[in-house]
Amino acid sequence: MKNFSFLNLKNFRYERKFCLEGISAKDIEPMLRLHPAIFKEIYYERMVNNIYLDSIDLRSFFDNINGVSKRLKVRIRWYKDTFGLIKEPVLELKLKHNLHVGKLNYPLVPFMMDKFFSIDTIREVFEKSSLSGHLKFHLKELNFSLLNSYHREYFLSADKKYRITLDYDLQTYKLLPHYNNFLYKLKRQNTTIIELKYNESNNIFADEITNYFSFRLTRSSKYVDGIASLYK
Repeated sequence: MKNFSFLNLKNFRYERKFCLEGISAKDIEPMLRLHPAIFKEIYYERMVNNIYLDSIDLRSFFDNINGVSKRLKVRIRWYKDTFGLIKEPVLELKLKHNLHVGKLNYPLVPFMMDKFFSIDTIREVFEKSSLSGHLKFHLKELNFSLLNSYHREYFLSADKKYRITLDYDLQTYKLLPHYNNFLYKLKRQNTTIIELKYNESNNIFADEITNYFSFRLTRSSKYVDGIASLYK
């Protein structure tokens, strides 16, 4: 999607990430509960699934690798089971400008994740969904590049200004243009990714949140890491 100037993203937030090797989510949970901001678990642990779409020349991937300040990521997201009938998929357009992140979400019609799944399945989903003609036009130039899934836990600070997610048990699958048995996959069992998310108005105190941890901030992208691992 070479031109994304047509996107109208008014509300941006900040994201900071830590990618931790050899540390489990169970090890991190007590740190969050003892944090001065008093993080408490919200929602419930669930499986997050994503199909990422990119141009033939992997523009989104290389924009990230090259540190392009303004870049777009396109994915289809759903929760719970990775395979079978996907009842409530959502198209997400995630625009990142330095540390600022904005999203646009569009509900899609259901589809099947089975051995007949192909790029034609996705194109048919886009055609049948309530998307603008302008957006459909831009989506036509994209192909899917990978599928991933992971468990996610959600935590919120006592003042409700900062949210932290823990992602772990990451699995990445290579997607083929036609017919997929999903047998070619990679697992990252000993990796946990912490993401701190907050509104721009709360950026002034974000350092106090992150300085409590002994971890270093990292540039972490599940999509980039997945592509690099699958095609190395």
